Amino acid sequence: MVRVLGPHTGRDWRAVRAGSLEWSCWTTAAHVAHDLLAYAGQVAGRPDDAYLPFDLAIAEDAAPADVLRVVRAVGALLVGALAGADPDTRAWHWGPADPTGFAAMGVAETLLHTHDITQGLGLTWRPPEDLCAAVLGRLLPDAPAGDPAQVLLWATGRGELPGRDRVTAWVWRAALS
Repeated sequence: MVRVLGPHTGRDWRAVRAGSLEWSCWTTAAHVAHDLLAYAGQVAGRPDDAYLPFDLAIAEDAAPADVLRVVRAVGALLVGALAGADPDTRAWHWGPADPTGFAAMGVAETLLHTHDITQGLGLTWRPPEDLCAAVLGRLLPDAPAGDPAQVLLWATGRGELPGRDRVTAWVWRAALS
């Protein structure tokens, strides 16, 4: 996200919608930071019944470059929390999720919302296939076969897939059965 969007921080991200989302590009990037921090908190705190009652507030006057710095920082916090977690660790995400579920959600949020922001800014960018395949395998195991980036975008309502109806609602499975 930082590498792809960093060269484009001179634009007014608040004035542009992020792809098909109702949010601006700025709000979408701030949302990614929020989610990465929330996931790090869950892994570190290991609550078993709800999300921890804290939130991230990015200063309203923060420039896009500053928002990306926050994304980088909280991404590092998530990486650290995951690196320090025992594989048997469980924490709440609509049920007990393991570290791989939180890692996959962090990757998914980053890939999907980077795509949304690039769409809003009129940039050409495609999520990496290997990361998309990993996200699909962990969070959307019932997704159809095909090009992983195209399938992930379709499965999350961001694209078309030949022979399939457009997705308008979806839920990924981070919690373990």
